[in-house]
Amino acid sequence: MSGNPKLGKTGPIMRQPAIPAAQSWDKVAAMYRVRPVRREMKVVKRVIGSAMRALLMALLVAIPSLIVPGTSSDAAQMAALVALIAAVVTFAEYNSEYPTFLEFRNAPPFNRLRFVALLFCVFFASLLLASAERGPAAAPTILETLALGAQAKLDFPFSPVRLMAIAFKDVPTGFDSDLATRIASLLLVVTLIALFVFWVYARFVFWPIRKKAFNFWINLPLFDPTSGRDVLFRLKRDAHFNLALGFLLPFLIPALLRLWIGTFDATVLTAPVILIWILCAWAFLPLTLMMRGIALFRVAALIEEKRRRVYAQEDDLQIA
Repeated sequence: MSGNPKLGKTGPIMRQPAIPAAQSWDKVAAMYRVRPVRREMKVVKRVIGSAMRALLMALLVAIPSLIVPGTSSDAAQMAALVALIAAVVTFAEYNSEYPTFLEFRNAPPFNRLRFVALLFCVFFASLLLASAERGPAAAPTILETLALGAQAKLDFPFSPVRLMAIAFKDVPTGFDSDLATRIASLLLVVTLIALFVFWVYARFVFWPIRKKAFNFWINLPLFDPTSGRDVLFRLKRDAHFNLALGFLLPFLIPALLRLWIGTFDATVLTAPVILIWILCAWAFLPLTLMMRGIALFRVAALIEEKRRRVYAQEDDLQIA
């Protein structure tokens, strides 16, 4: 009895074979060696992704100057400067670990779809203006055929395309208003397709929580959920405002453009690069606002569903 002390509850623990010190040290050392490597790989991946996005943004800005013939040297230099600024801003935004102003940065494909839509708008408008330089005797390309079909479908009374055609009627000679109307029709089709794709993705593919959790602060850095009224009320209010403004902009921009043509010098519209960016802004700004409205509605629905679950769990606990 005296030679066998009582171990009590600590007995089984004391009888376990001890882990060799060298083996435990190797495991801990290996774990600490892997952590810096993973951190460095994450930083390298973020830098490479930011650089690729910056190059794509610079290419997007430079497309009109590269495709449209007869671009002046001043316009090319201005395009290069704007492309450099856009690349620097894009790299700084995506390379930063913390958000600044870009919304839904970690909720793909929101920004990717917007970029692709704008890329197609700029590319198609540049190709159509470049094709117009061949003359009326040349055979129409596939893109010109698509633009003519889009004009035939969308150029009806009180449509945004008809309003854009009316706005371009007072431009001085040397401006092809029919060509501008065809370009506007094709760009509107591109943005409608992009909007439909995003709506389907957000409605049926469980965006933005399909692959990972949604970080409210990173994806909505300019939205303060702690200030003002209830966050659900503010999200739905902003969503309604974005959808309404996005729907009205295709009708308001032609009116503002016609007012500008009648007040200021309208000969700048004869410059192909200026015309491309005006038409792309007319088609892209409503798309951005309506996509943001859909995204805010989706985020509000997720928060509302989460609250419903919490309230249901609290009711179950009270009943139990």
